[in-house]
Amino acid sequence: MAYNRPWLTFQQQLDQLKNRGMVVTDESAALDYLQRIGYYRLSGYWYPFRIFQQNKATDQFVPDTQFLDAVNLYLFDKKLRLFVLDALERIEVSLRVDLAYQLGQRNAFAHTDIKQFHPSFVRRKVSGGQQTMFDAWLSKYQGLVSRSKEDFVRHYLATHGPELPVWVAVEVFDFGALSQLISMMKIADQQTIADKYGVSDWQVFNSWIFALSYLRNLVAHHSRLWNRNITANPKPPKQISRTWHKAVIQDKELLAKPFVLLAITMDLLHKICPNTQLPSRLIEHFQQFPEQHSAKKLSLSSMGLVGNLREWLAGK
Repeated sequence: MAYNRPWLTFQQQLDQLKNRGMVVTDESAALDYLQRIGYYRLSGYWYPFRIFQQNKATDQFVPDTQFLDAVNLYLFDKKLRLFVLDALERIEVSLRVDLAYQLGQRNAFAHTDIKQFHPSFVRRKVSGGQQTMFDAWLSKYQGLVSRSKEDFVRHYLATHGPELPVWVAVEVFDFGALSQLISMMKIADQQTIADKYGVSDWQVFNSWIFALSYLRNLVAHHSRLWNRNITANPKPPKQISRTWHKAVIQDKELLAKPFVLLAITMDLLHKICPNTQLPSRLIEHFQQFPEQHSAKKLSLSSMGLVGNLREWLAGK
């Protein structure tokens, strides 16, 4: 099917929005945002304000929708991603230590030794291919090492031989590599790590880490977070100890919403840094969710929040 949408100047982009019913109170500022952020990126934030007919979005906006409504949501989301990136960095670093400690006690090079992992897990085929999970992971790891610009990598390889011990190797892992390697560990090893974070079921914990690696990719690539559907759905907890646990068990659709991933992030973060103020700062940020001029009012419910904000994100 031929693509038939024309290239538009910034002024034409703005005129198109106005023709579709968007209110522009400061044309100069609106043009500046289009030039700095881009029409397509901002479109994800004004999409909810479009008029829907038979569950399909039309080109027209609901009455009183302002360009500023989309900009404020974009700025809110940008700050949210920075909070989440901060939390995920701490979790990622902690998981590196856990993995290196658990595997390293048996073999300094356990991460490249298939015998140190669960035989069924490592031999599963990668979706859509013939390569095993372990071979795919090993190929990814070797690529991470070869592309690394870190001095410690060059030093170890030059001084100690062609392989990095696991306690050094984890420092080149990205969150995806961590998640993949944890998922192939022996069940007892996975449960040992899960116990540290207060998660009673290794399969639940495994799904949480996989979902957080997905979240890490979103925020690292500046993708819209606040009202998107999550494709890497975590498993609900087996034991109910938090308000959000009960909410997701009662409504499985919440597992596809960002608030569940944020709640998981804050739970794990609190286990790592019990005195962290990040959950409180995140709660304060959500309490400043931007008001809209549009006749259609958005809220945190579109992110999957049900009930009390603090009970979801307090991290306790």
